[in-house]
Amino acid sequence: MQTAYADQPDHPLLKRYRATRRASLSLCEPLSVEDYGLQAMPEVSPPKWHLAHTSWFFETFVLKPYLASYRVFHPRYEYLFNSYYNGVGAQFPRPQRGLLSRPTLQEVFEYRRHVDAAMADLLGCDDHAQRDLIQQRCELGIHHEQQHQELICTDIKYCFSINPLLPALLPAPPGAATIEPMGMRWLEFAAQDVQIGYQGRDFHFDNEAPAHRYHQTGFRFANRLVSNAEFLEFIDAGGYETATLWLSDGWAWKQANAARHPRYWLRQDTTWQEYTLYGLRPLHPHAPVSHVNFYEADAYARWSGKRLPSEQEWEVVALQQAVQPEHIAISLHPLAPATQSEVAQMFGQLWQWTRSSYAPYPGYRPGTGAIGEYNGKFMCNQVVLRGSSCVTAPGHARASYRNFFYPPDQWQYTGIRLADDL
Repeated sequence: MQTAYADQPDHPLLKRYRATRRASLSLCEPLSVEDYGLQAMPEVSPPKWHLAHTSWFFETFVLKPYLASYRVFHPRYEYLFNSYYNGVGAQFPRPQRGLLSRPTLQEVFEYRRHVDAAMADLLGCDDHAQRDLIQQRCELGIHHEQQHQELICTDIKYCFSINPLLPALLPAPPGAATIEPMGMRWLEFAAQDVQIGYQGRDFHFDNEAPAHRYHQTGFRFANRLVSNAEFLEFIDAGGYETATLWLSDGWAWKQANAARHPRYWLRQDTTWQEYTLYGLRPLHPHAPVSHVNFYEADAYARWSGKRLPSEQEWEVVALQQAVQPEHIAISLHPLAPATQSEVAQMFGQLWQWTRSSYAPYPGYRPGTGAIGEYNGKFMCNQVVLRGSSCVTAPGHARASYRNFFYPPDQWQYTGIRLADDL
């Protein structure tokens, strides 16, 4: 006889699944009905689509293969909410997701409840022949939904930012953020053979493995991220007008987009403001500069006489300095003060550009079937970022995590960490 999932209130996987699903809805609570369909550029997706797609993921990769009694909520949802899995079938065009006024928001909520009920039935079956694989797929689905929680924040920020009203998603926290300046210091690391990649037994994405030996040459590593005030010096020194500081592709991007400053900065008279999900706020000089793309980060590093770290250097520092990600709540803006530790702001502030191209580790093999498309097929023309941001879900980050985006991307919470040769 099946043991109903609802009859196991302390089941750890149940608690994590339900908490993750609730967190997605909580992030969307401040939205109006009109906000759920916004798509201001092809790279972002409407919140309604994120809520449906994460349900589609559980339906497609967990429920349909392993729950014989499962009945799909709607036969066309496989087409509407498939993101990029060619092994599953065709996909509705990504740039047109904002055109989907139907299904309605209420129908998407019903879809989520339908999937949640079926997941309870499946996970409550203790004697399923493929129990271990089901749990692995469920873990993947949970972490997948956490990734989309971050995208809900970054996508709605971009969409709100093009509105002349510059609306706030939430009122700013009470009291002005106080961030004391923190000096830039350099940690030195001698040449050494190191183990790179995930080495534990808990969940990790396939692109973090296999762990492998790597010869790391000596390097220097900045103890904190580059601040707004420091990046403003780059702007005032003509950094955006000096072609020799930029990669060729970066200069072409800058020219085509008339870029003169980070994505959400606005000049008002003689002062700089910054658009945040708390609305327009004065630019805080000691907060880390955010929403810069790889080209901007690389140009700043060249101007400062330094470079961006490799992803291996970043991981070496995180491991050898025993820096652990704190399970802090989503804050919508990277304004937490930098602690006066040996190395600060590794996690929970901004994803940090590295100079490393997104490529497979030695011995990497993607999974079989459509699920193998999750990471492996994107290992081309993208750059690795390390750490986590202020909108990364609590518990989602780790030292071996490899995020990746295209060099021109600015709408993510991305910042700059400097490095240098020893």
